[in-house]
Amino acid sequence: MSAGVSPRKPRIVIAGFGDSGLLTAIKLGRHADIVGISAKPALLSGQELGVRLARPKDWARDNWVSFDKYRALDGVRTVQATLTGLDLANRTVLGTAPDGSPVAETYDVLVVSTGVRNGFWRQPHLQTPEEIAADLTATHDRLGAAGSVIIIGGGAAAVSAAANIATAWPGKKVDLYFPADRALTEHHPRVWEKLQGKLIGLGVVLHPGHRAVLPDGFDGDAITDAPVQWSTGQPAAQADAVLWAIGRVTPNTEWLPPELLDEQGFVKVTPELQLCGHHHMFAIGDVAATDPLRASARARADSLLAHNIRATLEGGPLKKYRAPRRRWGSIVGIQADGLEVFAPNGSAYRFPAWSIDRLLMPWIVRRGIYKGVRKNQPLS
Repeated sequence: MSAGVSPRKPRIVIAGFGDSGLLTAIKLGRHADIVGISAKPALLSGQELGVRLARPKDWARDNWVSFDKYRALDGVRTVQATLTGLDLANRTVLGTAPDGSPVAETYDVLVVSTGVRNGFWRQPHLQTPEEIAADLTATHDRLGAAGSVIIIGGGAAAVSAAANIATAWPGKKVDLYFPADRALTEHHPRVWEKLQGKLIGLGVVLHPGHRAVLPDGFDGDAITDAPVQWSTGQPAAQADAVLWAIGRVTPNTEWLPPELLDEQGFVKVTPELQLCGHHHMFAIGDVAATDPLRASARARADSLLAHNIRATLEGGPLKKYRAPRRRWGSIVGIQADGLEVFAPNGSAYRFPAWSIDRLLMPWIVRRGIYKGVRKNQPLS
């Protein structure tokens, strides 16, 4: 190499630029030439469903953020495209741009973080900012106009939706149906004990032991208004709007060779988050078959992943991912009285309302986690 010529930085392609992919890029920072591929023109989080439905402007401010707002991504190139294939031999990710032109991005290291499809709020299709805004507004208006709402599901998304809808529209009839004796079965029992009382206090009617029958050809990806049938034998239920938050997820892995996937279509990984048999390929988030909860996104494994990528490139030791046994975090999102966050052992920590805009969002989230976020324009 000639004197004064800097060595080429390794190229890291991050396929899927949602929460996990973006945070991994931030952690890698100046260590590589990074390309992020996303079907969306911005970070469009799949989190905080209840706030998204009930208060879309508040949700958009923190969960729909243009990539150029993140200071740590100033050196990252983002490409909007749908993924169509992977050329393992030539280490090239293939896709299609919004105008139909082909996309081909070569890599030294590939990160698969394409997530999953789950309901109408987590879909992998290409969207413009105008289409995203229209979706947010239309769903909010649909629920606002409904005199009665049924939420089906026992996970955090369903509980969040029930609590936030009941809070935003106090006169609305809101019913929450779930199949087990309690909701939030993947959280510590104390979490449901506390949130059950909150829901009842908001006027939400709880219906344990109800398992819904999905209509033929329907995956829960739209709000419906037809009567809901139950495989558990109860009479049909009906409301003006039925929200399906049933946790039926489909990994966004159709573009990957089948040998990289398990029987359910998730990416097979080692404890180091490497793809089995491919040391230059990694996966993180809901798409990675790390543990039964696939919790690497919520467990903030992006720091570990960034370390392991650097170690792979430099020949150092890798760290193993250790999954939490229970889900944890916020359930209902930021409310008028603050934010409540649950630990894996079921204990809760509350950020009081005064701290949200003075401490939590500007310092802990935007500065601490995302390393600086320029002012984001809220949904108009």
